[in-house]
Amino acid sequence: MTAIDAPAGRRAWLLTDRPASRRQARLGNAYATWLRFQDNRLAVLGLAIILALIVVALFAPVLAPHSPVEGDLANARLLPPGTPGHLLGTDDLGRDILSRLIFGSRITLAVVLLVAVIAAPVGLLVGTVAGYAGGWVDAVLMRVTDIFLALPKLVLALAFVAALGPGIENAIIAIAVTSWPPYARIARAETLGVRNSDYIAAVRLMGASPGRIVLRHVVPMCLSSLIVRVTLDMAGIILTAAGLGFLGLGAQPPLPEWGAMIASGRRFILDQWWVATMPGIAIFVVSLGFNLLGDGLRDALDPREAGR
Repeated sequence: MTAIDAPAGRRAWLLTDRPASRRQARLGNAYATWLRFQDNRLAVLGLAIILALIVVALFAPVLAPHSPVEGDLANARLLPPGTPGHLLGTDDLGRDILSRLIFGSRITLAVVLLVAVIAAPVGLLVGTVAGYAGGWVDAVLMRVTDIFLALPKLVLALAFVAALGPGIENAIIAIAVTSWPPYARIARAETLGVRNSDYIAAVRLMGASPGRIVLRHVVPMCLSSLIVRVTLDMAGIILTAAGLGFLGLGAQPPLPEWGAMIASGRRFILDQWWVATMPGIAIFVVSLGFNLLGDGLRDALDPREAGR
């Protein structure tokens, strides 16, 4: 057994100032980032909330005690929380609210993941190309970005959904189309900071094409800032999706989308408060989790924290 097999030896091997290989350097950097992250108790709480959301979404059929779309209108309509068999009560159609929340986590997770997968690469590509190319390319791309930034995200998403038609797929497209401009701005700022650096000049002298320089050397430098911004934006994406669902332009009945659940429960907010309150609490908790996680990642990935 070697020294690095023991926990203390592995820790010393990961945190050494003189890594023997590129792999050791990458693993050591990742481990140091994790140590900074876990020192933030609120960030760990946010990570736990998001992991719980993922687990609930993956095992929704196992965890849900009832069907999310079928109810007992005759015998189980508007039952209060704590009713045997219905921990969080039922809605106006006799459907179990807990089961609808559990299955609704799938929709929420799908929305944030698909929006991130669509919007983040688009913003990253636009920002890095604009920052590296400069000149008229930068001017054109940034003016287009400014046009999108000038309009409120929810209003712009409403316009796109109104044009495309209601539905969860169109809502995802609309939110993604309105979410990429901030990522483009961040990527452009990062690119402007590194495009004239010595290592970029060395790569250019070696004959690398502009496309290769952007994809292989500039984009990786922008990823940490982009990951932090995407994580922080998840809460806004959830709220936008819930807003579209509340207005009837997102997920359509009988899908258990949290915003649509609030919309259907607003008629009973005074007497049967749980119908709208429970999905509202779910939105609050998940949004809080993403914000706490984003704050923790921002501190952990900040290079200035590495020397502290």
